[in-house]
Amino acid sequence: MALIELEQLRKTYHMGEESVHALDGVSLEIPERQFVAILGPSGSGKSTLMHMLGFMDTPTGGRMVFDGKDVTHINVTQRAWYRCNRIGFVFQAFNLLPRLSVLDNVLLPVVYSRELENKKHARERALEALERVGLTPRAKHLPSQLSGGERQRVAIARALINHPRLILADEPTGNLDSKNVDRILSLFGQLKEEGQTIIMVTHDLHVSSYAQRVISMRDGQVEKDFLQTPRLSGADAVAAGGRL
Repeated sequence: MALIELEQLRKTYHMGEESVHALDGVSLEIPERQFVAILGPSGSGKSTLMHMLGFMDTPTGGRMVFDGKDVTHINVTQRAWYRCNRIGFVFQAFNLLPRLSVLDNVLLPVVYSRELENKKHARERALEALERVGLTPRAKHLPSQLSGGERQRVAIARALINHPRLILADEPTGNLDSKNVDRILSLFGQLKEEGQTIIMVTHDLHVSSYAQRVISMRDGQVEKDFLQTPRLSGADAVAAGGRL
């Protein structure tokens, strides 16, 4: 079953008398349990597409289906519900609150969720998420006491806390050195093998080589869409160095 279905999705911005077609008829199906990289240069439409998939913006035209439901014209409150309860976000700048501990940062999505099920056993789930990314010993640390790679792993744990249907990662390795880039991308591969759906936006060919599927964009349209053998699978990463 497709988790996401897009049919001729369009987004047009009006700047004076000029119209900019940020998305110009994008049609895609993304199944569950797939690790997808959306690749393209600045201005290609990849960030606009991510905003649509993350319920941060609405299309000008076309149709969007998420988990079997038509969500093309849902209102602001409904979009906020999807962002909080169905999507996990990982950002380039980590976006951790500096005065909160690692554990409390991971718990933040629970605070904003209105789903009672998300609030049950939240602390235990947060510790489990930190265990998945290998950071249980850092639970009481502040973000300033962590390396860049560790802070990004905290952000990934935070994205997992509410059991999202989809993880959206926006240039998640842009602030990391090459060693931590490989660790984070291998972790995404591992999460995919555990059943998670991941869509990652990047402009970097090396980063996209870790994904199972690459969607290349240009001028608001899909230029290429292909499957590939990932550079390093999650299973290989575990064999090489244990849990990340």
